[in-house]
Formats: sequence, C-alpha cells, structure tokens
Amino acid sequence: MTETAAPELPQPLPDAEAEVVEIVRDLIRIDSSNYGDGTGPGEAEAAEYVESRLREVGLDPERYSCGPRRDGVVVRIPGRDSSRGALMVHGHLDVVPAQAQDWSRPPFAAEIDDDLGVPMIWGRGAVDMKDMCGMTLATVRSWARGGVQPERDIVVNFLPDEEAGGHIGSHWLIEHRPDMFEGVSEAVGEVGGFSMTVRDDLRLYLVQTAEKGIGWLRLTAHGRAGHGSMLNNENSVTLLCDAVAKLGRLDFPVHVTPAVRDFLAVLSDVTGTTFDADDIDGTLAKLGPMATLVGATLKNTVNPTMLSAGYKVNVIPGDAQAHVDTRFLPGYEDEMFAAIDEILGEGITREFVNHDIAVETTFDGPSIDLMAAALRAEDEHAVAVPYMLSGGTDAKAFSTLGIRCYGFAPLQLPPDLNFGALFHGVDERVPVDALTFGTRVLGRFLRAV
Repeated sequence: MTETAAPELPQPLPDAEAEVVEIVRDLIRIDSSNYGDGTGPGEAEAAEYVESRLREVGLDPERYSCGPRRDGVVVRIPGRDSSRGALMVHGHLDVVPAQAQDWSRPPFAAEIDDDLGVPMIWGRGAVDMKDMCGMTLATVRSWARGGVQPERDIVVNFLPDEEAGGHIGSHWLIEHRPDMFEGVSEAVGEVGGFSMTVRDDLRLYLVQTAEKGIGWLRLTAHGRAGHGSMLNNENSVTLLCDAVAKLGRLDFPVHVTPAVRDFLAVLSDVTGTTFDADDIDGTLAKLGPMATLVGATLKNTVNPTMLSAGYKVNVIPGDAQAHVDTRFLPGYEDEMFAAIDEILGEGITREFVNHDIAVETTFDGPSIDLMAAALRAEDEHAVAVPYMLSGGTDAKAFSTLGIRCYGFAPLQLPPDLNFGALFHGVDERVPVDALTFGTRVLGRFLRAV
C-alpha cells in the first residue's frame, strides 16, 4: 500500500455529534415502510420531519412530491466556489417492512440497548438508511447554526421509494426534475464507508465504487387447467416448480471485476494471504462477517423469492407465477439471462418487475483522497478501499446523468458485528458510537470536498 500526504481538514462541529442520535431515533420511529405495491404509509411524514428540522435552523429546503404521500426534501447549500461541480449527498426515507413478531425489540421504537457489549439503536432503518439521513441532517444543521460554508455547493436530497427501485423517487426526478441536479458532478450515498476490522491496528473502510445490476423477474408458466383428480401432463405448477428449482441452483462463474480485484489486492497486501479465485469458499472464510457482502460480488446471482398459483386444492390452475431476484455483475448481464432463458424454455414467459443497470467508477481523485483523510483523522488505523455492492441504490439513476457516485456512509463497527446481515434483516441495529463517529467523518469530508 502506498500512503499519500493527508489533506488538511476542518475540525468537526460538536453540536452535530450531540444531536445525531436523537435525530436517527426520531426518523426510525416514523414508519415509512415501502411495500412496493403502492400501499403503506409513504414517506410524507418523514419528509415533513426533515423539512421542519432544516427550516428551524434557517435553511430553505424544497419539499417535493413524486406521487401521493411519496415526498422528498432537497436543499442546496452554496459553497465558496459555486463554479465547481456540486456534490450531492443523498439518502432515502423509506424502509423495507418489518414484522414485529419476528423481532426481539419493536422495529419502530428506536430503543437503545446493548449488543456485543456496545450500546445500539434498534429499529427498521437503523442501517438502511436512516443512520445516514440522520448524520447528514445533523451535519447541515450544525453548519447553519455555525455559519459554515463548504468549499463547493452541496446538494442534500432525502428521497422516497429507493426500496422499490426508485421509480417513484430518483428515476422519477431524473425525468421530471432534472433542474434539481444542475451542476452536480459527484454524489455520495449509502452502503459504503463502514469498517472491517483486520486486526487491532488495521481497519479497512469499504467505499462503494460499484454495484450489481438488478433484474426482478415475474415468471408465468402456462399450462392446462383441469380437475385435480385427473391426469395432466401440462400442469402449470409442476412446470413452474421444475424451472424455479433449477434457477435456484444456478451457479455462475467467478468474475473478478476491477472494484473487487482492488479490494482483494488490498486485503491480500495487509494480511499477507493469497486469495484464490478457484477456492471461493476459502477466500470468503478469511473475510469473517464481511463474507456476506463480498461473496455476492464475485458472481451473478439468481434467487427465487415468491410463488403464486391456484385458487382451490382440487383445481389445477392454468397459470402459475413466481418472482425471482437476479443480480448481475457489470458486463455480465447477457451471461446471466442466457442461462435463465435456457432453463425456462417453452411454456414459461418472463417479464421485468424492475430492471436497472450495473454501476462502476474508479477509486481515485480528490474526493476519494478526502474520504480517506477524513477517516484517518478519526481513526488512525483506517485504510479506505473500494468495493462492489451486491444490491442497488439510487446511484443507478444518478449515474445516468454522468454523476460519479460513491457509497460513503461512514461507520466504525465492532469487529464481530455481522453488518451485512443487518440490511433488510431482523433486529436491524446500529452502534451509537458509530453514529457519532460517522457524523464527525462526514462533517470533515463534506466541508473540505
């Protein structure tokens, strides 16, 4: 690894750190569950909260609507040099649903309780992504109170509908409100900047520079309806289940893309261990809790998630449906769908419920240097590294405008916390100290960038 001279960074503002926990808990208590079908509470209440917290410190945000109760909030903070390309900080206000009976604590109560000996805020959205929304809100509020001006324009956007693909959120805004992104050249959002402890004196902070593409599929098997007691060699349920089982067992080749290659190279450098692409299980075993996130970035994945057929036990339905979540690496979409179509064959049609691009940028430039410097300013053992996200974010929409997108929601995490499993998981939680750490890092970075 080569070390570059650290840029001089401004000191964090203590009042941001002092209120971030309260703000994150407030946001979690607002149920903004997104069921993906137009039902649910929407993001209007959360947007109202964000707007009011911005206005009370003298900022002038715009609250906008992408549909009924699908609200967001945007505010542009002028920088010292507005001729430079602006940086956008974006976060989504919606969360995936949570079933309270599955949780050990109420998912919308934002209780503070210990885990791994560390105080944590428990609740839906704690890591995806009301933590980043709270850190961002606390940071810009402290700027307004202190009269702080960043180096360039900072556009802060709190968005709806990310959890359903952003069609009533980021994608809608790209089409209907391009003025909102005027002059924006870079953006930072979720699922990056968190730590992976290698040893006591070394923590890697994973900055997201790439993410897999998405293809959510609806499969429909077409058969012959009939009585359940009769012979039927055109049973739609049988046809569908055969195909779904084969899809669920698909195993694609390993492809090491640039972001993953660079991540594994750094990990090999700092651990002195060679990672073998022919022994993926052995490679992942060396990553500890981060194996969940990194493992899915090495291959295309196909996972059946929903089945639907029939209306009475003694009636063979004419049609049966399944939904399948597919994710493809940058450059390998055709490989994945060729394998899927070979399995489906005749009698089963597929259509997209959601289809979005893979995203990839390089791990270089002044903004990357400042991210690394801001992390080191708060953690002397920090090393920033690139990685690919197996999921998707609003960066997919923004990248179509030529905006260079990164995932940078900085958190210093306990070594034994399986962070990847918390996204959309039961008992989602975030360490209190990670929030205050992240607020300090974010404040340093955004003022200097």
